[in-house]
Amino acid sequence: MGEIRVEAGPGTTLVRLVGEIDVALREQASLSMATALTADAPIVVDATEATFVDSSGIAFVMQMKRAADEARMDLSLRDPGRVLRDVLEMIGAGSLLRDADEVAAAV
Repeated sequence: MGEIRVEAGPGTTLVRLVGEIDVALREQASLSMATALTADAPIVVDATEATFVDSSGIAFVMQMKRAADEARMDLSLRDPGRVLRDVLEMIGAGSLLRDADEVAAAV
């Protein structure tokens, strides 16, 4: 089972991917995206607790990135286990999402 949680923090909106991120979370993904994009803060997609991400999970992240870009919002990815990052790199999209930890270190 998986879950997508949106947590508003000080100056950041955290979108947590927990467990298995797959097609069963489609409705939750839509609600999470809408919530994150209306928070008006930089978005961090945190895949620290993700154990699996299928193509619908990849599509969710890419749609979040596109929508954030259109709204002129910053979006970065925290994925120390590289569950999501490795797949993004395999499909040629790895460079589209900045590493959240590198962004935080630069501030």
